[in-house]
Amino acid sequence: MDFTTRRARYRGILAGDKCVHPGSVFDPISARIAEDLGFEVGMFAGSIASFTVLGAPDIVVLTLTEFAQQIHRICRAGDLSLMVDADHGYGNALNVMRTVEELETAGVSALTIEDTVLPVSFGANGVQLLSVEEGVGKMKAALKGRTDPALTIAGRTSALRVTGVEDTIKRAKAYEAAGVDAIFLAGANTRDEVAAVASELNVPLLLGGTTGELQDKEWLGANGVKVALQGHLPFSAAVKAVYDTLKALRDGVPPADLRDSIASDGMMAQYTRRSTYQQWTADFLN
Repeated sequence: MDFTTRRARYRGILAGDKCVHPGSVFDPISARIAEDLGFEVGMFAGSIASFTVLGAPDIVVLTLTEFAQQIHRICRAGDLSLMVDADHGYGNALNVMRTVEELETAGVSALTIEDTVLPVSFGANGVQLLSVEEGVGKMKAALKGRTDPALTIAGRTSALRVTGVEDTIKRAKAYEAAGVDAIFLAGANTRDEVAAVASELNVPLLLGGTTGELQDKEWLGANGVKVALQGHLPFSAAVKAVYDTLKALRDGVPPADLRDSIASDGMMAQYTRRSTYQQWTADFLN
């Protein structure tokens, strides 16, 4: 598992002139599917980690250990460059250092650290942001925790929908000055918002969503956005598929009647890498 090469590929995307959409993944099989389909990057979100590992909503009850373990399973399953949403770094700036150490060891190519107050404070009403100074401290700590210089560390801010464009630019410039490799914009809705932030930065942008007028990859690439998420539909699709299959079986539908709606034997063989294991069996058990 050559993690540095994967990280170099991710940095190649940041240095390029195009925007890519990552494949949202959540386990080894989904990561292999994304890789085989040609996705340049995989994305493992904190929300999806909470769903997958705990069956819990996205309210930051997942631990760093649980997150890192699932990342390790994903990264060892293939050669996909994986970016992850490391939320607030699981605590203060010192916890952020530990988070970077653990996630780098697990194999990520890129991670984001955000300036949102998490978990939600007692009595809080809506999204709260850290002070710029504390946010800068977290970014510096993240960079200090990195040992492989090829690992991308991005500062993430939700300020667009909380305090507006001016504060977003202030925060992004402060995080850039701290040394982050990219800025992740959460909550952008318009081209004007993206262009305003991009015009003030020298580092690339990552985008948390591509709805409405932000769906044009050519425009995004030309305006500093190198990776743009499209949500996390694969996990929701998997939940629906499991529900539909179990409900049909519970309702008495014969298993044979469901054959056309489930993965074929050939597909299962491909994504479990059956032929590789068969070769290893022949090589080492005979």
